[in-house]
This record gives sequence, structure tokens and C-alpha cells, in this order.
Amino acid sequence: MRIDVLGVGFDNVTMAEAVEQGMALLHSEGSHYVVTPNPEIVEACRENGAARAAVNGADLVLPDGIGIIKGAAMLGTPLKEKTPGIEFAAHMMERMAGEGMSLYLLGAKPGIAEQAAEKLSAQYPGLKIAGTHDGYFKEDGPVVEDIRQSGADCVFVCLGAPKQEFWMAKNGPATGARLLCGLGGSLDVFAGTVERAPKFFCDHGLEWFYRLCKEPKRIGRMMKLPLFLVHVKQEKRKK
Repeated sequence: MRIDVLGVGFDNVTMAEAVEQGMALLHSEGSHYVVTPNPEIVEACRENGAARAAVNGADLVLPDGIGIIKGAAMLGTPLKEKTPGIEFAAHMMERMAGEGMSLYLLGAKPGIAEQAAEKLSAQYPGLKIAGTHDGYFKEDGPVVEDIRQSGADCVFVCLGAPKQEFWMAKNGPATGARLLCGLGGSLDVFAGTVERAPKFFCDHGLEWFYRLCKEPKRIGRMMKLPLFLVHVKQEKRKK
């Protein structure tokens, strides 16, 4: 049973439950994908029916950030907790490393995925990096074939939303991977080129504020958060 927040259905799970479901998908036949929408992505889904279909078509839809949690609570349908994509990915890599599974990294600027691969291999002994590819490609075919040839169990797709959601929905089965995870700018964090907010900011739902202080040019994107809350209040009035 998913919790509807402005047309996007979120799975009501704790982080531990999300990871268990993620691992179950990894051990299941066929191709599956996970999305981690924040308020900005929900706003994009409100305006774009195709994006909404790609997000809602995922096997696991996780609330990335405090905004979604507050929005769901305001609508009277609270979610258990926020499950940030980057933390979900870290837990998944830990579990995959324990089982000797393989991971393909797709996205970011040239060279970033390779840097991330090097750091993740050291951080998660036992995790096999099947391959990497930057996000600056024009045709899907060669990338899909490279992933298929790599034999990767899982793919972290970091192309930004909603491009990554469209990409996973369209190409997932052809990659041969059992699980694809849309993770936005996570590769930059894994590579060490972008610093994640300190624990205090993350624990208090202020990660967005920390990033805005670090990157003032994000102000345009950050304005989606108050807009999201306005739309939540409008939806609440309808109820």
C-alpha cells in the first residue's frame, strides 16, 4: 500500500525494510528499479505525466528528504521515516559486498564514476565493480550493451531526474541487471568531489540548507520546496 503525495506513491518503509526489499529484488528474476523522489522530483511529476508514470512504475519508491515526510504528515498519511537514496545505496553496497555481488556505476562527469569506483572498492571489500560510464552519452545502445556485457547485478543510475527514471524504465530489462537505482548526484559524493552535509544537518532535516550555503546557485532548484509545500496545503484543503 503506497502513500500518495501529490500523485506520487511512496512505499511506507523504514530504511531497514527498504534495504530488505532492495535485496529481495536483487535476488528476484527479471529487472527491477528503485527511485528516490524529493520534493523537486514530485513537482516535476505534477507537471509531467510521463515522469509521474516512470516514477510510480518503480518497484520501490523511497522518500528522499524531510520535505516528503512533512508533506505526507500534513496530508494525514504519515510515512515511517525518510530514506535518503545515498544512505540506501550505502546499506545496499554493504549487503552486496557480503555476498560478492557486482555493481555498475553510470553517470556524472567523465572520470567521476571511476573515482567513485576506486573509493567504493576500498570501502566495501567484496563488492565487485563491474564497470563505469559517465553520464555524457547521446545514444543508450552502447551503454546498455556495456552494462549487459559486464554482467552487473546492480546499476546505480545517476543521470538526474527525471532523465534517470525514464532511462531505467526504458532500458532496465535490456541491461541484464536485476536492480537499477536512480540516485541523482550520489556518484559525486562517493567520488569525494562533493561533500555531503554533516550529520547534524541531515538529522535535523537541514541538508538542503547546507547545500544551498555551499552552492548558492542552487537557489532556483531550492524554490521547489516551498512550492511543494504550497501544493500540499492546497491538496489538504481539498480533502
